[in-house]
Amino acid sequence: MRRYWLVFSQAVTVLLAAYFVVMTMKPEWLGSRPVTTATSSGISLNEAPTPVGAPPPVGSFRTAAQRASQAVVSINTSKAGDRPSAQDPWFRFFFGDQGAMPQSGLGSGVIISPDGFILTNNHVVDGATEIEVALNDSRKTRAKVIGTDPETDLAILKINLDRLPVITLGNSDALQVGDQVLAIGNPFGVGQTVTSGIVSALGRNQLGINTFENFIQTDAAINPGNSGGALVDVNGNLMGINTAIYSRSGGSMGIGFAIPVSTAKLVLEGIVKDGVVTRGWIGVEPADLSPELMETFGVRARKGVLITGVLQNGPAAQAGVKPGDVVVQVGGKDVANVSELLSTVASLKPGAATPFKLQRREDNVDVTVTPGKRPKPRSPQAVPQR
Repeated sequence: MRRYWLVFSQAVTVLLAAYFVVMTMKPEWLGSRPVTTATSSGISLNEAPTPVGAPPPVGSFRTAAQRASQAVVSINTSKAGDRPSAQDPWFRFFFGDQGAMPQSGLGSGVIISPDGFILTNNHVVDGATEIEVALNDSRKTRAKVIGTDPETDLAILKINLDRLPVITLGNSDALQVGDQVLAIGNPFGVGQTVTSGIVSALGRNQLGINTFENFIQTDAAINPGNSGGALVDVNGNLMGINTAIYSRSGGSMGIGFAIPVSTAKLVLEGIVKDGVVTRGWIGVEPADLSPELMETFGVRARKGVLITGVLQNGPAAQAGVKPGDVVVQVGGKDVANVSELLSTVASLKPGAATPFKLQRREDNVDVTVTPGKRPKPRSPQAVPQR
């Protein structure tokens, strides 16, 4: 028995010694090939190689970023500046007539068509005399404005280049709070940047940014220069156009807003086909329900939008809508506040009769309103009629 034990011990010792020698001298025989790299200290280290074309790690947004970022561009604008010297005699005395001081601006945009159409914010290109677009592949070209829609703060540009990368439009109506999103743009002019976050809220309105507000709120970092850039989902599909931030410092504080791509598509179709966005209009002055207004007008409704004024001979007046009525539904869709009523009426096709459900004191009233064409605001400060 002792003899067998000695034979077994010697065999194990020889095998362990052989394994140690192989691991030290020929590790590739065991399926582990070292990669020798030089370091600043002159020490050679064995590091695992990175396979070419390896799939991204679990949880990585690499694929979405690569798919979408190719179609996101940087926009540089220049516009004629003011002439302070023309108004200040002391300035002219000391410095002479300096002439107009040119101004420049930075923003982002998204290529949405092989024909060269680019979607961006109106405030990025508003008043610009020259617009330069820089693609992610380092190509640069001049762009021209095809049309703008200040009421949604959107603009359509056009460039003439071939082999343009195009982003895939997603379904922003399917977004839910908590969904992961990426913001892509050119913040502060440092170059294309990708940040990640989630959808923090949907349907944000009454922010005083645009006339038509239905923002996607996100905590993905959005900074100056990101305006007009892309908000995409984890598949790289366009969900919104980054537009604004809530900030006390000028930088990202975790609250950013993007215009849904569903709104952008309506603006795009209107501008490209007709040169202008056509919206419905019924000629009323609405207000959100409040205890004071409800008492003044004798309203019994608990939900809807109160009509405080009706334009004489306007579409609503011709359909029988009266001050004090509460609009509950438009075309079968519930409306709970002024922003919802404004957006819903604006989406109606002028000339197409639409059913409205009203509450007049304690009675339910059904009327059919034929919307007209929404007039252009007389000035940026003017309060448009709904």
